[in-house]
Parts: sequence; structure tokens; C-alpha cells
Amino acid sequence: MKAPRIREAAARIADTARTNHWSYEEYLTAVLEREVAARNASGARLRITAAGFPAIKTAEDFDFTAQTAITHTDYAAMASGRYLAEAGNIVLLGPPGTGKTHLATALGITACQQGHRVLYATAVDWIHRLKGAHDTGRLDAELRKLGRYRLIIIDEVGYLPFEQEAANLFFQLVSTRYEKASLILTSNLPFARWGEVFGDVTIAAAMIDRIVHHAEVHTLKGASYRLKTLGTDSLPSTTHQTN
Repeated sequence: MKAPRIREAAARIADTARTNHWSYEEYLTAVLEREVAARNASGARLRITAAGFPAIKTAEDFDFTAQTAITHTDYAAMASGRYLAEAGNIVLLGPPGTGKTHLATALGITACQQGHRVLYATAVDWIHRLKGAHDTGRLDAELRKLGRYRLIIIDEVGYLPFEQEAANLFFQLVSTRYEKASLILTSNLPFARWGEVFGDVTIAAAMIDRIVHHAEVHTLKGASYRLKTLGTDSLPSTTHQTN
């Protein structure tokens, strides 16, 4: 058995064991628990690196006092991982700069620490990946490969519109994971406007139906946190204007 940390742990724990008059079984258990904990931590670091997060974000870094649409209790319930066990989804909606990517990343990192394989990418990057697989005849294999990941994070849905082929590929990604594995999605647009993004109201409706069937949906509110730090708190309006 490869256990490179056991010798180091055994030496450190030996003094404590002697002082507290541990039995041999108690001493051995403590040493093995230390080795298991170290292995788990190492595995979590590898999974976090492989996930492709844009930055390391945690709940401890998030200002729940500034974003009152989601409480620390709400976050803790999601971070428990129940949605992963149930192949459920989490959807975070709201204007730019309100913390959607931060929360999605923090949840993804927590999932890695819980032993799950996770992949992160923006919606545009997911489309590029799927289109590359489709163009080389590997789409089915790629979707099966992605199905082995307990959690996929799709960030920034709605920032750029998709062509018909891209919308179809996105639908296949969502459909193949339905009731099998989890998604976290973020979007700056409400569901009512997803038809604009995917260029097809029917595809958008079918996709939303599969996403929200087993999902928690949180709508974040407020001004952009990034703009607040620059001394301004408003973005250009995203509502349609008529001349």
C-alpha cells in the first residue's frame, strides 16, 4: 500500500499517544485517519485544478450582506450537496456583477472537496467544445464522457446569442444530463428571454423544462459589485427601448 505520509504521521502522533496512554489500536486508527485525510485533501486539490475554474472563490469570500437575495443559509443548503445526490440543478439568474459566477465557482469547489468530478466553462466555451466534437464525429462520445462528471457548470448563458446549430448542441448537453447528473447555470437573463439567446422559442422552452424540473432557482439582485468598487453603481439598461 502506498502511504507516503504514514511514517511522518506516526512520528508526530506517537508522543500524543504515549502521553494519553492510547492503546495500539487507537494509535493505529489515528495514524490511518491522518493518511486518509491527507489523501482526500490531495485528491480535492487535483479535482479543483482539473475543473478549470477561472479563479478560486469560496463562500467565505462572498459578501452576503451586499447580496440579500440569497442568504448564507440558502448557500449552506446548496453546499450540502443534496442536489448532487438527487441529480438536481442550480440556476443563478441576475444582472452582471451580482455574484453569480462567484457562487457557482464556490459550489463547484465544494463539490470537488466532497469527492465529485466537476467541469467549469462559459456557455460559449461549452459550445466550442461540443461543436469541435460534432465536427469530428465525436459528439456522442464527448457527451458520454461529460456524463461521467457529477457536476458541470455553465456560466454566462445569455451574454451572446447562439446560432441554430449551437442551440441544438446546447440542448443535447442539457438533455443527456437530465435526471442523471447535475448542472449549475448562471445567466444575466430571465427565462422569458432565453428564446432570444437560442434563436428558437421551442428549443428554449424544452431546455428550460428539463433544467428547472429538479432545480433550485435563485434570482440575484442589486448593482454590480465590481462597479461599486470603482465608485459607480449602475450599468447601461438592458431593457428594450423603442424609438
